[in-house]
Amino acid sequence: MSLHVDHYEYTGANGSGKPLLLIHGWGMHGGMWGGVAEQLAQHFRVMAVDLPGHGFSADLSRFPFPASNFTIDSIVDELSAQFDEPLAVCGWSLGGQVALRWAMRYPQQVSRLVMVASTPSFVRREGWDHALSVEILHEFADNLQHHYVLTLKRFLALQVRGGEQEREWLTVLRDALFSRGEPDLAALKCGLEILRDLDLRSALPDVMQPVLVMAGERDTLTPQLAAQYLASHTPNGQLALIKGAAHAPFLSHPDEFMKHMMKFLHE
Repeated sequence: MSLHVDHYEYTGANGSGKPLLLIHGWGMHGGMWGGVAEQLAQHFRVMAVDLPGHGFSADLSRFPFPASNFTIDSIVDELSAQFDEPLAVCGWSLGGQVALRWAMRYPQQVSRLVMVASTPSFVRREGWDHALSVEILHEFADNLQHHYVLTLKRFLALQVRGGEQEREWLTVLRDALFSRGEPDLAALKCGLEILRDLDLRSALPDVMQPVLVMAGERDTLTPQLAAQYLASHTPNGQLALIKGAAHAPFLSHPDEFMKHMMKFLHE
């Protein structure tokens, strides 16, 4: 059984255009892309995936790997199996790490890569301070078991913190959070483990595809310095910094997001 990659597709006026896949972040779903997906669909064949355990893919029994083997490589392998042509991939937050790992693992399949509010390592490590403390992720993991909904809502609050119109965008995110049902608890735990353990810094020089790193100026989850590092350590990377934005610039600043996307995808 395949991932849900076809339930949220915009083909544009004539069904033509190059394929573009959008990958959401931890605890979210493909519907979060909203209006920018519709705008992009005027120029590309756009698809937005629901990752295993999220949105319409919440039933993990559908997948060829059990929850105990919910790793970034198992996700990438399942995504890769859905496509028989090269495509551009845009990933947000955890989705950015999935997209980056996909470009590393199957370089012939990913033609262009966009990482939105993402990073090669979400937690602090030796020589890497541009990240969250690992204790924050441990706290999220502990709280998931007892305060499932509150933990997800707290994560949403972190995503908008410091951005323009913070309260308004927090309301938007909260309204959209469960619009495709509740994510699977096992998938959420495994997603946090990916965020905790994954460190892709050493492999960045081998990513030869054109890479656009899009970052919110006020993002507290993935700091600017992490985005700068990501863009400067990929051979064909470039950075787009969106002023006033926090962790979801495609929602809070869609015009700026679209400007950078269109320029990059048409290069």
